[in-house]
Amino acid sequence: MKEKITHMIQDFVQSHGERDEIRTKWGEPLVGFAAADHAYVLRLKEVVAEHHRMPKDVLPDASIVVSYFVPFTRELAKTNQTLGALASQEWALAYEETNAMFIQLNRYLIEEMEKIGYKAGTSPEALTFDQEQLKSNWSQRHFARAAGLGTFGINNMLITKKGCCGRYNSVVTNLDVAPDQPLEEDYCLYKKNGGCKVCLTHCPTQALTVESFNRYKCHEVLKENARKYNQFGSSYTDETGTLSNSLGSEVCGKCVVGLPCSFFKLI
Repeated sequence: MKEKITHMIQDFVQSHGERDEIRTKWGEPLVGFAAADHAYVLRLKEVVAEHHRMPKDVLPDASIVVSYFVPFTRELAKTNQTLGALASQEWALAYEETNAMFIQLNRYLIEEMEKIGYKAGTSPEALTFDQEQLKSNWSQRHFARAAGLGTFGINNMLITKKGCCGRYNSVVTNLDVAPDQPLEEDYCLYKKNGGCKVCLTHCPTQALTVESFNRYKCHEVLKENARKYNQFGSSYTDETGTLSNSLGSEVCGKCVVGLPCSFFKLI
């Protein structure tokens, strides 16, 4: 069943990228299966945010969180390696097209799992974030960590076997499958041997340091980009299309491009 769902996600992303109206191209997704009651998941209210939702808030009999990482391409990453605070137009468009695809992909996964007798759902908290604390109550990256897809770097991003340049999403289900386990080996070069730190130099507001991440400085850049890139819509809307947070594309991505860990080749 895990292999079947993995192929479903990979085939959907490939097919979606072949549509005439889609300009973004993606690499082959990675898929992991986190135990809904794993100790790491149960600590998310402490690790991420006090009001972080649990899988059982989505589905009372949740057993698994299917987490997936969709890599961007090297070509897209190169467009965003320019100096300065503003992201590339291609990066902003990719952000919106990817998030829009996730809504369709998750609906497809839910329908297909229901066809074979399982239940599945997504958290509405995944579509927004707390505007004061600037924290999500459904952290896709932390669920991906629990699903064994990667480890966190000092850029505050999850580094997978295919790198950190891409986006994450998830579906909660009551599938009866063996869960994957969080990785023990760190992929971040600084955490492994004290080297690298290239991501810190790429941050346009110095929001990143070895010891901390200033999410408020980071958000200022996101808002600046959103003011410029408002022609692609906003990912921060609910499924009815009601605008919730932003009038544009709150993007940056400077800390995930041009790095040794942007595109790993571990598989």
